[in-house]
Amino acid sequence: MSFDQVQPFPGSSYPQQVAFDRRELSVIMTLYGRMVAAGEWRDYGISSLRDLAVFSVFRRTAEHPLYRIEKRPKLRNRQGQYSVVGMDGHILKRGTDLKTVLRVLERKLIRSVE
Repeated sequence: MSFDQVQPFPGSSYPQQVAFDRRELSVIMTLYGRMVAAGEWRDYGISSLRDLAVFSVFRRTAEHPLYRIEKRPKLRNRQGQYSVVGMDGHILKRGTDLKTVLRVLERKLIRSVE
């Protein structure tokens, strides 16, 4: 069993859950910290569901998420288990390497200076 799935207690009826491991959360939180420092993001939420784990990013707490960083282990051998989904539901980037997938959001930090 890998760290990305949490096993239920023996005899319980709870299904397995997909979760981000420590390394993945470190990569995500590094980007999150830089975006907060830039004033772009203000809040986040983490969901561990049966088929996927979601890290949602908010500009304000009461809004819909600006972006969702999703982990779907079942897609590991197809399009890749990581994806970044925009507010409108469109997949902005998908792949097997989390750092590569998150580069689509890092471009938001790059601004021209006049």
